[in-house]
Amino acid sequence: MSGSSPYAGPVDIESASRETPHAGRRDSLRRFIMSNTALRLQLFAIAISLTTACGASPSAAPATGSEPAAATETAPPEEGGGDPARDGEFQIRNSETAGQAHGERPSEIEATETHAAMRLFVVNRDSGPIPGIVIKMTAPDGTAYYTGETDSVGYGEVLVPVGQRYEMVYLALGRQNTSATVEVPAGPNQDIRLTMRYRRWRPTPVAALPEQAEEEPQGLVLEGILFDTGRATIKEESFPRLDRVVEYLTHRLSAGIRVSGHTDNVGNPRGNQRLSEARAEAVRTYLISHGIDASRVEAVGYGDQRPVASNDTEEGRRQNRRIEAVEL
Repeated sequence: MSGSSPYAGPVDIESASRETPHAGRRDSLRRFIMSNTALRLQLFAIAISLTTACGASPSAAPATGSEPAAATETAPPEEGGGDPARDGEFQIRNSETAGQAHGERPSEIEATETHAAMRLFVVNRDSGPIPGIVIKMTAPDGTAYYTGETDSVGYGEVLVPVGQRYEMVYLALGRQNTSATVEVPAGPNQDIRLTMRYRRWRPTPVAALPEQAEEEPQGLVLEGILFDTGRATIKEESFPRLDRVVEYLTHRLSAGIRVSGHTDNVGNPRGNQRLSEARAEAVRTYLISHGIDASRVEAVGYGDQRPVASNDTEEGRRQNRRIEAVEL
């Protein structure tokens, strides 16, 4: 199995657009508004809030099989800090073409009275569209909505309730920081197109045996997975971390992983080998028990043969007692 890196990077805001109503509905609405001064003033204020910090012309929907062409707006810097509430928020502007956006196949969703159609493109500034990415949008009440995996033109889509602010992240085996927010306005039949720039985040390299570097990709340490001393019983406080792996595999249907167990060098090497295998298998069993197909998860143990720190200190031994995962 193959796919994009499980190490998700931050997202930069590139463009956002909201499809305007049909011309006939717009003319009728205009006549009604012109007869109601108070309503006209309210809607004018809303229009100002939607177009602030925009100013670029709406982008056309991409042709099937081609990289989406984005109307570039002011975007956060490629690297560095900034106020996430300001730099990481999409600014919505009106567009006549957002509803036409689609990927390599026609869209399978349609905006309704209560739900907006989010049409998302994920691209890399240098390499173009990024396939195999799942975007999670979380509402204030904690309800999560997921796109399918982005296709060959980097497109994914999802329906979300209107009138809420959403936090957006790329699903990943590694860290999942809130990368962006978007305010979906209240109102019916909204098609919202967002273009997001993807940067891969890589973990700090750890020591690897020469033969290991050639044979397999570097694993990601799944921090926070703990076991009873000398046993393969997973501690309850580890479940939230494992549930993130379940979430990732549930929505990244093209992905499979290899789970590896590692120990320090305290005790008998043969016993450490068995313990590392049992702990990796315990993690695999947890994932399978939560709905992940067994064929998508492998488990191996390396005992104390692949340390990432010195076993001469307690801290080093703690780091060596670990579970790693690598996407296949």
